[in-house]
Amino acid sequence: MPQDEAVIGRTGTVLIGTRGAAGPGEVLVRVRGGSETFLAWSEEPLPMGATVLVIESRGCREIGVIEWVDPLDALGGDSAGAG
Repeated sequence: MPQDEAVIGRTGTVLIGTRGAAGPGEVLVRVRGGSETFLAWSEEPLPMGATVLVIESRGCREIGVIEWVDPLDALGGDSAGAG
């Protein structure tokens, strides 16, 4: 199956928790001007509502994901007044 390169590097939200090696979950990814759902595989189980980063396309609407925390969130506070 051909890979879907457009989803790699995108973030998404877990709709149905992944189960690690025991099976996939489902993730909603914002891509191509809209949102699409994919079967999502991860090394570790991820709960519903987790934010993920797509690291690979497995073809046939299946992706590999890791948990994602936006590094800008670590800055905290209001960055609008910086400078």
